[in-house]
Amino acid sequence: MSDARSTAQAPVPALFLDAIASLRTVLPRPEITLDEIAGPARLAPYSHALGAEVTLDGQEIATGRLVVLHDPDGQAGWDGVLRVVGFLTAETDAALASDELFPEVGWSWLLEALDARKAPHTAVGGTVTSTMSTRFGDIAGPQRSVDVEIRASWTALSFDLAAHLEAWLDVLGSAAGLPPPGVRLLTAPASANIGRRLPQ
Repeated sequence: MSDARSTAQAPVPALFLDAIASLRTVLPRPEITLDEIAGPARLAPYSHALGAEVTLDGQEIATGRLVVLHDPDGQAGWDGVLRVVGFLTAETDAALASDELFPEVGWSWLLEALDARKAPHTAVGGTVTSTMSTRFGDIAGPQRSVDVEIRASWTALSFDLAAHLEAWLDVLGSAAGLPPPGVRLLTAPASANIGRRLPQ
């Protein structure tokens, strides 16, 4: 039984069911937990969504979502019929986030991951944002923290979406400051600058 959300009267297209099945073949690294969640109902006739959490030593260090939208007729700006939308947020280092090159580095994580995973795509766009929060009163956590948010969307040129999900999980790992797969840090990363430096 499919978990695809449909706003159309017709049955869910077989190609979209195949796309969902390809997502389910992806095995995330141990620090990342994936769950299927409700997809948006109004953005396209068919949708499917995944939620992700990154934990290290029992501590949540980043979260993300990946939404797949399918419109057999396409939509303006898509250049195709299958749109992938990703969002993530992770706590990062204040000094790193304040660097003027930080948005370019954050965006390069996505472009490099899509290319490295050989995920065929077009019409990619999005934003990289850093926000500072100050906690007051009885709220757990550091008094001040800086989060990075990456919002991105692109059109997949194939209904096999495994490589697209793997690429997004790579970006999530980079934002969370995870070490390369198979390498264990002695302490949990305090920011997303671990293993990733800004150009000089």
